[in-house]
This record gives sequence, C-alpha cells and structure tokens, in this order.
Amino acid sequence: MLRYKTIDSPAGPLTIVVGETGGVRAAGFTGDVSELLPLIHPTLRADARPDDDIGPVLEHLRSYFDGAPLALDQVVVEQHVGGEFIAHAWRVMREIKPGSPVTYSEFALLAGRPAAFRAAAAACARNPVALFTPCHRVLRLDGSLGGYRWGLPVKRWLLDFEATH
Repeated sequence: MLRYKTIDSPAGPLTIVVGETGGVRAAGFTGDVSELLPLIHPTLRADARPDDDIGPVLEHLRSYFDGAPLALDQVVVEQHVGGEFIAHAWRVMREIKPGSPVTYSEFALLAGRPAAFRAAAAACARNPVALFTPCHRVLRLDGSLGGYRWGLPVKRWLLDFEATH
C-alpha cells in the first residue's frame, strides 16, 4: 500500500507518494494523486491512500522551503526504470546542487555519456520524483528553462528560490 499527502508549498500544491518504507516513489506539483501514480514503475505501484504521516520527508520539505535546500538530499527515493542509463542519470541528477543548474549537455557529461544529451533530456522527462530528484536543475544549452512536467512557472520559482538560498 502506498501513502500520499498533498501540502501547500510556495510553488503550489505538492503531492508526495511514499512506499511502505517511507521512500518517495512519486512527487509533483499537483493536488491530484492520480497524475502521479502512472509515473511510478509498475513493479513499485500499488493502491494509494491519503495519510498525514508519510514519514520524515515532511520535515525535510519544511526545511527546504524554510531556506535549507540541501535538506532534500536526506530524502530516500525509490525510483525504478527498465533502462540502465536513466537509472544512473537519476542518481547523478540528485548530485546537482541547488543554485547550480546545468545544461542537458553538461548533465550528459556528468552522467558519463557526453554525446547522450537526448537521453539526458529523457531522464528528466521520465523522472517521477520531482523536486527530490531535481530535474528542474537541468536547462537547455542556451540556459533557457526548457520543459517541466509541472509547468515553467514552478520551475522558474524553484530555480530562483534555490539561487537565493
């Protein structure tokens, strides 16, 4: 059984889905959990119920929004995908520090495949754990925002917030 909670954040409603052990399996800037469940790999997917107690992730989120963006590094995520590169890219993405966004090309280089900028972009697009695996910190080559599943205003807010903290 999965548990989820929606909180009000400065960037809009944020729903977090956790597994049995408290690891985040999906997160996104939406108040509708049904938008998140299909993002979870089928081997990690289950019925979800609302729960006010989704573990320590809430404390880390409070710290993040109070101005300590590194607090999210402590959150355990449970992501799974069939492709080895995307799984590796998600681990690398978690190492991109707040206030230090990278381009898709730089991200591909960090992930060990400098020519694979399209695969790096795909890793961002398929990320089910927004904010905790910070795909918002990856930008187009020209430094523009590119896309973001939860909307460019949310991506801009997150980047501006992290740049000032």
